[in-house]
Amino acid sequence: MRSIIKNIKTSQRSMAFLLDPEKTAVAHFIETFERINELCQLVQRELYVEKFFLFVGGSTMQDVDLNEWITAAKEIIKIPIVIFPGSHHQLSESAHGLLFLNLISGDNPDYLIGQQRHAAALLKTSNLEIIPTGYLLIDGGRESAVQRVSQTVPLSQEDIETIINTAFAGELMGNQLIYLEAGSGAINPVQPEIITAVKDQLHIPLIIGGGLRSLQQLKDSYQAGADLLVVGTAIEENVNWNNT
Repeated sequence: MRSIIKNIKTSQRSMAFLLDPEKTAVAHFIETFERINELCQLVQRELYVEKFFLFVGGSTMQDVDLNEWITAAKEIIKIPIVIFPGSHHQLSESAHGLLFLNLISGDNPDYLIGQQRHAAALLKTSNLEIIPTGYLLIDGGRESAVQRVSQTVPLSQEDIETIINTAFAGELMGNQLIYLEAGSGAINPVQPEIITAVKDQLHIPLIIGGGLRSLQQLKDSYQAGADLLVVGTAIEENVNWNNT
């Protein structure tokens, strides 16, 4: 078993910090990673989070040298860097791993197999730890970049049964992770009752992301059954976690 998926499976609680290289310039690494380190210390102390990861990716990510960006990040932050790709163009052997995403909540064939086919042609000799991941877009109360780019409709948080069945289908298809995503900057994060219902059906780790801006939201999500939480926009906005 490779180290990234092993660490997720064997840890009670993990956290990933999602950075979009288009929004986080190398020149701002020091202050960005200082905020990340502060949050690491806080959640270790308050929520007993064991493992940390840096997720890297964006919906478009144009005019970014991903190899250069990741290489620079590795000089400063000493946690595994995992690519969270918006397309098959967002690949780099400089990272430690890759979430091989399939957007199973939508019916756009380009994000079910098209992008994956193009990526596969580039990954035949890759040394990345490649982790098949079933990706579900959940309605977070506002149109997300993923929704615009993929041209798919997010699943309603009121239709819990469809979310459960879609997530379980992702496991049956052989995915090693299931990721429920409310979207960057979501107004409404994935609700705890949905997390619990999905987790009760799965036998693989569950990732939750989108709209997590307070320590209480993180706590509620972990207690509901999330194995790994993803924080992105809150890092960019420099949220004061101690006061929320």
